[in-house]
Amino acid sequence: MTGKTAVLYRMVMPEHTCPFGLKSKDLLERHGFEVEDHHLKSREETEAFKRDHQVKTTPQTFIDGQRIGGHDDLRVFLGIDPPKEEQSDTSYRPVIAIFSVCALLALGLAWHQYGTVLVWASLQWFLSLSMFVLAIQKLQDVERFSTMFLNYDLLAQRWVPYSRIYPYGEALAGILMTAGVLNWISAPVALFIGSVGAVSVVKAVYIDKRELKCACVGGSSNVPLGFVSLTENLLMIVMGLWMGLAALVT
Repeated sequence: MTGKTAVLYRMVMPEHTCPFGLKSKDLLERHGFEVEDHHLKSREETEAFKRDHQVKTTPQTFIDGQRIGGHDDLRVFLGIDPPKEEQSDTSYRPVIAIFSVCALLALGLAWHQYGTVLVWASLQWFLSLSMFVLAIQKLQDVERFSTMFLNYDLLAQRWVPYSRIYPYGEALAGILMTAGVLNWISAPVALFIGSVGAVSVVKAVYIDKRELKCACVGGSSNVPLGFVSLTENLLMIVMGLWMGLAALVT
Protein backbone atom coordinates (compact mmCIF):
# COMPACT_ATOMS: atom_id res chain seq x y z
CA MET A 1 0.00 0.00 0.00
CA THR A 2 1.33 3.42 -0.98
CA GLY A 3 -0.97 5.56 1.12
CA LYS A 4 -1.91 7.57 -1.98
CA THR A 5 -5.42 7.05 -3.27
CA ALA A 6 -7.12 8.46 -6.35
CA VAL A 7 -10.78 8.17 -7.27
CA LEU A 8 -11.39 7.71 -10.97
CA TYR A 9 -14.69 7.82 -12.83
CA ARG A 10 -14.55 6.50 -16.39
CA MET A 11 -16.80 5.07 -19.10
CA VAL A 12 -16.74 1.26 -19.26
CA MET A 13 -19.69 0.09 -21.33
CA PRO A 14 -20.30 -3.11 -23.30
CA GLU A 15 -19.89 -1.26 -26.62
CA HIS A 16 -17.27 1.28 -25.57
CA THR A 17 -14.42 1.63 -23.09
CA CYS A 18 -13.03 5.16 -22.93
CA PRO A 19 -9.34 5.12 -23.98
CA PHE A 20 -8.60 8.23 -21.93
CA GLY A 21 -10.00 6.48 -18.89
CA LEU A 22 -7.57 3.60 -19.45
CA LYS A 23 -4.73 6.09 -19.87
CA SER A 24 -5.69 7.94 -16.68
CA LYS A 25 -5.81 4.69 -14.68
CA ASP A 26 -2.41 3.65 -16.04
CA LEU A 27 -0.87 7.04 -15.22
CA LEU A 28 -2.17 6.97 -11.66
CA GLU A 29 -0.94 3.44 -11.03
CA ARG A 30 2.50 4.20 -12.48
CA HIS A 31 2.74 7.18 -10.15
CA GLY A 32 2.05 5.05 -7.09
CA PHE A 33 -1.65 5.68 -6.54
CA GLU A 34 -4.16 3.14 -5.36
CA VAL A 35 -7.01 3.69 -7.80
CA GLU A 36 -10.61 3.55 -6.66
CA ASP A 37 -11.98 2.76 -10.08
CA HIS A 38 -15.64 3.66 -10.70
CA HIS A 39 -17.17 2.45 -13.97
CA LEU A 40 -19.86 4.48 -15.70
CA LYS A 41 -21.71 1.63 -17.40
CA SER A 42 -24.24 3.45 -19.56
CA ARG A 43 -24.77 6.73 -21.40
CA GLU A 44 -27.44 7.68 -18.89
CA GLU A 45 -25.12 7.05 -15.95
CA THR A 46 -22.35 9.03 -17.64
CA GLU A 47 -24.62 12.00 -18.37
CA ALA A 48 -25.93 11.95 -14.80
CA PHE A 49 -22.36 11.99 -13.45
CA LYS A 50 -21.45 14.96 -15.64
CA ARG A 51 -24.53 16.88 -14.49
CA ASP A 52 -23.88 16.14 -10.83
CA HIS A 53 -20.24 17.25 -11.00
CA GLN A 54 -20.81 20.01 -13.58
CA VAL A 55 -18.21 18.66 -15.99
CA LYS A 56 -18.37 18.26 -19.75
CA THR A 57 -16.25 15.15 -20.19
CA THR A 58 -15.09 11.93 -18.60
CA PRO A 59 -12.86 10.48 -17.23
CA GLN A 60 -12.57 12.58 -14.09
CA THR A 61 -9.96 12.05 -11.37
CA PHE A 62 -10.26 13.11 -7.73
CA ILE A 63 -7.32 13.17 -5.30
CA ASP A 64 -7.72 14.09 -1.63
CA GLY A 65 -11.25 15.27 -2.36
CA GLN A 66 -10.04 17.67 -5.05
CA ARG A 67 -11.21 17.25 -8.63
CA ILE A 68 -8.14 17.11 -10.85
CA GLY A 69 -10.05 16.83 -14.11
CA GLY A 70 -9.65 14.82 -17.29
CA HIS A 71 -6.66 13.00 -18.75
CA ASP A 72 -4.89 16.16 -19.94
CA ASP A 73 -5.43 17.84 -16.56
CA LEU A 74 -4.06 14.76 -14.83
CA ARG A 75 -0.89 14.89 -16.93
CA VAL A 76 -0.39 18.51 -15.83
CA PHE A 77 -1.08 17.64 -12.19
CA LEU A 78 1.49 14.83 -12.26
CA GLY A 79 4.10 17.12 -13.81
CA ILE A 80 4.25 15.27 -17.13
CA ASP A 81 3.07 18.27 -19.15
CA PRO A 82 3.45 21.99 -18.40
CA PRO A 83 0.37 24.01 -17.43
CA LYS A 84 -1.93 24.68 -20.36
CA GLU A 85 -1.08 28.38 -20.48
CA GLU A 86 2.59 27.41 -20.95
CA GLN A 87 1.96 24.76 -23.60
CA SER A 88 2.83 25.50 -27.20
CA ASP A 89 1.16 24.25 -30.35
CA THR A 90 4.59 23.91 -31.93
CA SER A 91 5.99 20.38 -32.06
CA TYR A 92 9.09 19.05 -33.80
CA ARG A 93 8.36 15.47 -32.73
CA PRO A 94 7.00 14.29 -36.13
CA VAL A 95 10.11 15.55 -37.92
CA ILE A 96 12.47 14.07 -35.33
CA ALA A 97 10.67 10.73 -35.58
CA ILE A 98 10.83 10.67 -39.38
CA PHE A 99 14.50 11.61 -39.69
CA SER A 100 15.55 9.30 -36.84
CA VAL A 101 13.76 6.26 -38.26
CA CYS A 102 15.00 6.97 -41.78
CA ALA A 103 18.57 7.30 -40.51
CA LEU A 104 18.36 3.98 -38.67
CA LEU A 105 16.73 2.28 -41.65
CA ALA A 106 19.47 3.60 -43.96
CA LEU A 107 22.13 2.22 -41.64
CA GLY A 108 20.29 -1.10 -41.52
CA LEU A 109 20.15 -1.29 -45.31
CA ALA A 110 23.84 -0.48 -45.56
CA TRP A 111 24.70 -3.16 -43.02
CA HIS A 112 22.57 -5.70 -44.87
CA GLN A 113 24.07 -4.81 -48.25
CA TYR A 114 27.71 -4.14 -47.38
CA GLY A 115 28.27 -5.48 -43.87
CA THR A 116 29.15 -1.99 -42.66
CA VAL A 117 27.39 1.33 -42.13
CA LEU A 118 30.39 3.43 -43.16
CA VAL A 119 29.50 3.76 -46.84
CA TRP A 120 28.20 6.62 -48.99
CA ALA A 121 25.09 4.57 -49.67
CA SER A 122 24.03 5.13 -46.05
CA LEU A 123 23.77 8.87 -46.65
CA GLN A 124 22.09 8.40 -50.01
CA TRP A 125 19.47 6.08 -48.54
CA PHE A 126 18.90 8.38 -45.58
CA LEU A 127 18.17 11.31 -47.87
CA SER A 128 15.98 9.37 -50.31
CA LEU A 129 14.07 7.53 -47.58
CA SER A 130 13.42 10.83 -45.81
CA MET A 131 12.00 12.23 -49.04
CA PHE A 132 9.40 9.57 -49.64
CA VAL A 133 8.46 9.19 -45.96
CA LEU A 134 7.81 12.95 -45.86
CA ALA A 135 5.81 12.52 -49.06
CA ILE A 136 3.69 9.84 -47.37
CA GLN A 137 2.72 12.36 -44.68
CA LYS A 138 1.50 14.74 -47.38
CA LEU A 139 -0.30 12.05 -49.38
CA GLN A 140 -2.50 11.11 -46.41
CA ASP A 141 -4.56 14.24 -47.13
CA VAL A 142 -3.43 15.97 -50.30
CA GLU A 143 -6.12 18.64 -50.18
CA ARG A 144 -5.26 19.66 -46.64
CA PHE A 145 -1.58 19.71 -47.53
CA SER A 146 -2.20 21.83 -50.62
CA THR A 147 -4.14 24.40 -48.60
CA MET A 148 -1.24 24.88 -46.19
CA PHE A 149 1.32 24.73 -49.02
CA LEU A 150 -0.42 27.56 -50.89
CA ASN A 151 0.36 29.89 -48.00
CA TYR A 152 3.98 30.18 -49.04
CA ASP A 153 5.01 28.23 -52.15
CA LEU A 154 5.62 30.70 -54.99
CA LEU A 155 4.91 28.30 -57.87
CA ALA A 156 1.78 26.87 -56.27
CA GLN A 157 0.42 30.38 -55.77
CA ARG A 158 0.76 30.97 -59.51
CA TRP A 159 -0.39 27.50 -60.60
CA VAL A 160 -2.60 25.85 -57.96
CA PRO A 161 -2.46 22.26 -59.37
CA TYR A 162 1.25 22.20 -58.45
CA SER A 163 0.22 22.09 -54.78
CA ARG A 164 -1.42 18.70 -55.45
CA ILE A 165 1.29 17.39 -57.76
CA TYR A 166 4.16 18.18 -55.37
CA PRO A 167 3.81 15.23 -52.94
CA TYR A 168 3.60 12.75 -55.83
CA GLY A 169 6.75 14.21 -57.37
CA GLU A 170 8.57 14.02 -54.03
CA ALA A 171 7.47 10.40 -53.52
CA LEU A 172 8.50 9.42 -57.06
CA ALA A 173 11.94 11.00 -56.72
CA GLY A 174 12.54 9.43 -53.31
CA ILE A 175 11.53 5.93 -54.44
CA LEU A 176 13.62 6.04 -57.62
CA MET A 177 16.63 7.36 -55.71
CA THR A 178 16.34 4.65 -53.08
CA ALA A 179 16.25 2.04 -55.84
CA GLY A 180 19.07 3.79 -57.71
CA VAL A 181 17.21 3.64 -61.04
CA LEU A 182 16.03 6.17 -63.62
CA ASN A 183 18.28 8.91 -62.32
CA TRP A 184 17.45 10.97 -65.41
CA ILE A 185 13.89 11.28 -64.00
CA SER A 186 14.50 11.49 -60.26
CA ALA A 187 17.34 14.01 -60.39
CA PRO A 188 15.51 16.77 -62.33
CA VAL A 189 12.32 16.29 -60.29
CA ALA A 190 14.14 16.56 -56.96
CA LEU A 191 16.27 19.47 -58.12
CA PHE A 192 13.26 21.39 -59.44
CA ILE A 193 10.88 20.99 -56.51
CA GLY A 194 13.72 21.42 -54.00
CA SER A 195 14.90 24.66 -55.60
CA VAL A 196 11.42 26.18 -55.85
CA GLY A 197 10.69 25.14 -52.28
CA ALA A 198 13.92 26.57 -50.89
CA VAL A 199 13.36 29.93 -52.59
CA SER A 200 9.76 30.01 -51.35
CA VAL A 201 10.74 29.30 -47.73
CA VAL A 202 13.56 31.86 -47.76
CA LYS A 203 11.21 34.52 -49.10
CA ALA A 204 8.33 33.74 -46.72
CA VAL A 205 10.36 33.31 -43.52
CA TYR A 206 13.62 35.19 -43.86
CA ILE A 207 12.61 38.06 -46.15
CA ASP A 208 8.89 38.63 -45.50
CA LYS A 209 9.23 37.52 -41.83
CA ARG A 210 5.95 35.61 -41.92
CA GLU A 211 5.04 33.13 -39.16
CA LEU A 212 3.50 30.11 -40.88
CA LYS A 213 3.08 26.39 -40.30
CA CYS A 214 5.22 24.08 -42.39
CA ALA A 215 3.44 21.64 -44.71
CA CYS A 216 6.50 19.36 -44.79
CA VAL A 217 4.86 16.64 -42.67
CA GLY A 218 1.33 17.12 -44.00
CA GLY A 219 -1.54 19.52 -43.67
CA SER A 220 -2.08 18.99 -39.94
CA SER A 221 1.49 19.91 -39.04
CA ASN A 222 2.37 22.01 -35.99
CA VAL A 223 5.95 22.45 -37.21
CA PRO A 224 6.76 26.12 -37.87
CA LEU A 225 7.85 27.01 -41.36
CA GLY A 226 11.56 27.68 -41.45
CA PHE A 227 14.60 25.54 -40.78
CA VAL A 228 12.89 22.14 -41.17
CA SER A 229 11.20 22.92 -44.49
CA LEU A 230 14.33 24.59 -45.79
CA THR A 231 16.34 21.51 -44.79
CA GLU A 232 13.87 19.25 -46.63
CA ASN A 233 14.29 21.30 -49.80
CA LEU A 234 18.05 21.47 -49.50
CA LEU A 235 18.12 17.67 -49.12
CA MET A 236 16.23 17.36 -52.39
CA ILE A 237 18.63 19.76 -54.10
CA VAL A 238 21.63 17.76 -52.86
CA MET A 239 20.06 14.49 -53.98
CA GLY A 240 19.09 15.98 -57.32
CA LEU A 241 22.66 17.11 -57.96
CA TRP A 242 24.10 13.85 -56.66
CA MET A 243 21.88 11.58 -58.75
CA GLY A 244 22.17 13.88 -61.75
CA LEU A 245 25.95 13.56 -61.59
CA ALA A 246 25.59 9.79 -61.25
CA ALA A 247 23.38 9.72 -64.35
CA LEU A 248 25.98 11.67 -66.36
CA VAL A 249 28.84 9.43 -65.18
CA THR A 250 27.00 6.24 -66.08
